[in-house]
Amino acid sequence: MKLTMVGTGYVGLVTGVCFAETGNDVTCLDVDPGKIEKLKNNICPIYEPGLTEMMERNYKAGRLTYTLDKHQAYRDAEMIFICVGTPSDEKGHTDLKYIDSAADDIAEVIKELGPNQTPKVVVVKSTVPVGTTFYVRDRIREKVGPDIPFSVADNPEFLKEGDAIVDFMKPDRVVVGVEDERTGEMFKDLYDPFVRNGHPIYIMDVPSAEMVKYSANNFLATKISFINEMANLCEAYGADINRVREGMCSDKRVGHHFLYPGLGYGGSCFPKDTLACIMMGDKAGVTTQVSNAVHGTNQRQRNLFFKKITKHFGGELNLNGLTFAFWGLAFKPRTDDIREAPALTIARKALGFGVSCRGFDPVAMENVKMEMGDTMSLHDDIYETAAGADALVISTDWDEFKSPDFEKLASVMKGKVIFDGRNLYRRQHMGELGFHYYSVGRQPVIPA
Repeated sequence: MKLTMVGTGYVGLVTGVCFAETGNDVTCLDVDPGKIEKLKNNICPIYEPGLTEMMERNYKAGRLTYTLDKHQAYRDAEMIFICVGTPSDEKGHTDLKYIDSAADDIAEVIKELGPNQTPKVVVVKSTVPVGTTFYVRDRIREKVGPDIPFSVADNPEFLKEGDAIVDFMKPDRVVVGVEDERTGEMFKDLYDPFVRNGHPIYIMDVPSAEMVKYSANNFLATKISFINEMANLCEAYGADINRVREGMCSDKRVGHHFLYPGLGYGGSCFPKDTLACIMMGDKAGVTTQVSNAVHGTNQRQRNLFFKKITKHFGGELNLNGLTFAFWGLAFKPRTDDIREAPALTIARKALGFGVSCRGFDPVAMENVKMEMGDTMSLHDDIYETAAGADALVISTDWDEFKSPDFEKLASVMKGKVIFDGRNLYRRQHMGELGFHYYSVGRQPVIPA
């Protein structure tokens, strides 16, 4: 099948490469000349394990092409996937300007092709508020008139950063919203190679498909906020959230996924999608008490962790002149995504009180440099990062942080203080090593 991806960001590039991997002819369209040039040279603009190798293989085989030319991209495409960004403000209101631009460009090309063309399917792949796919349909129809054939569909993505290739190639499910049977059959053919493991393709109405993504992400965000709330109660009453979690998650009805205490969720999906549900509720007059509570709990979690830091040092006024080392700057491991990253939230708070911040992350350093400038010094080694630090803050659970040389760490740090936002270490071990150790949902370790 001939496919076009509009946008070569995270969703568009992963989707296009994976479709090419199963033999489809895929064209990736973007407006950024620099990005297209890099892609043609097999330079991947994002960090995603396995993606670069797949790009190289399919580009060499001729199944994957990159272009700035919208006419080339749309002319022969049977299905056009809109994978552009849909940024939102702090209240969850979604900016559809990139959706609008893509719809207008598609309309221009299919109008030129005339009424005798085989109907193209315009697929909204971006995560958008319910009703946006029909908005795209109506916008295109207004520009091309009543005689040009095309159809629309919604095909939400369920890709976890760091595991996107596996998620796409072996999905738990595929969700598609369509208006007609022909489009549904095209999607069945397209996704057949990916669901031979027996997992389902759900063909449904368009608004329901749009809502599936929001519902799934909002529920997962709810689980994260819930376990963090339980962790805070554990700290208040002397319980251990790790033990509580073990006992709770042994119940098959509860399970264990997304029930790890920490600094809350970040990234591009959960914060945006939770706020979008709140926004949609406000617009429709529907009270979204749970979504509001989930968002509020997530925001407070980082503030509570920062209060642990200030309390240890005797208050905010005593932070001036201290040095904090940060291990982990991406919002989670196996990605270079720093959007809504807890480490940067905490670092900015510390900087505001005169703290010098040093940081290390295995893959996110370049993005942090662009985001933070010279306000945080970046280092190539975990011990170099910790050198001279009054405290170490762990915000991302990269594997290389899980078993460090603690004697070496203690020797380079100015103060033996660790604030562990991911509960990586055993409290007893930290006590034996003489560290002041603070984690989430467990009592602090204070050496005698």
